[in-house]
Amino acid sequence: MEAIGIIPARYGATRFEGKLLADLCGKPVIQHTWENAKKSKSIEDLIIATDDKRIYNAAKGFGAKTIYTSKAHKSGSDRLTEVAASIDANIVVNIQADEPLLHPSMIDDVVSPLLKTKEDVQMTTLCHRIKAEHELFDRNIVKVVMDRKGFAMYFSRSAIPYKPRSTSNGHKISRHYKHIGIYAYKKDFLFTFKSLPQSPLEKIEKLEQLRVLENGYKIKVIETKHDTVGIDTPEDLFKATEVIKGSKQLSFL
Repeated sequence: MEAIGIIPARYGATRFEGKLLADLCGKPVIQHTWENAKKSKSIEDLIIATDDKRIYNAAKGFGAKTIYTSKAHKSGSDRLTEVAASIDANIVVNIQADEPLLHPSMIDDVVSPLLKTKEDVQMTTLCHRIKAEHELFDRNIVKVVMDRKGFAMYFSRSAIPYKPRSTSNGHKISRHYKHIGIYAYKKDFLFTFKSLPQSPLEKIEKLEQLRVLENGYKIKVIETKHDTVGIDTPEDLFKATEVIKGSKQLSFL
C-alpha cells in the first residue's frame, strides 16, 4: 500500500478522561474522527490502535478495523510504530483520535508532499491561520512558525512570533498559525524518529515533534483552509457540538 492511516487511541487523559467515548451529537468523539478520516482519498487502510477494552469494543461496534496494542506505550507515536511495523506501506499517517471535526481533505493535504519524488520530504503536518486572538494565547493551542519553503522552524504553546496581549480593537492577526496535529511520515523515517531520545525542548514544551527539529531533521508544514476543534476539555466538546449543530462557525469560537 502507498499510505495508511492509524488512529492511536487511549482512554486516560489528564484534563478529560474518557473523552474519546464522550457523546458528541449521538456518537462517540472517536467515531466522528474515524468516519471523517475514512472519506480521505489518500489512505488505503484505516486502523484504530488502542490498549483499552472500552475503546476497542466501541470501535468494533461502529465498524472500525481495530488492533490491540501494548499498554506500555508512553505516546501516540509509540502506539503508531507498533502497528506500522507489521504493515507494508510507504507512508504512515498519524490521525489524532480527538479531532472529530477533521476534514478528509486534510489527510490528503498532509500526504501529498510525501508522494512528490522531486521533494526530499520525510515528515509533514498541518497548520491553520489563527483568526481569533484568544487562540494565540491559549496554551492548549500549539503555534508554529515556518521558513520561506514551508518547513517548521519551531512549535510552541506560547504566542510565536511574539505579540503583546493588549491590542487595539479591530486589529487583524496576521502570520500567526495554529498547529493541527495530523502527521504523515515516510515509514522508514517514522522508525528513525522513534529511535531518537527525548530532547530538552520536547520536555519543556511537552511537544514530541520538537525532537525532530532538535535533531536536525525537517518537518514540512502545509496550510489547510479547514479548522478543527481538538477535544481536550469538556468545554471543547461543547464547542464541537455547537459547530456540528450549526449554531457556531469555527472561526468565531
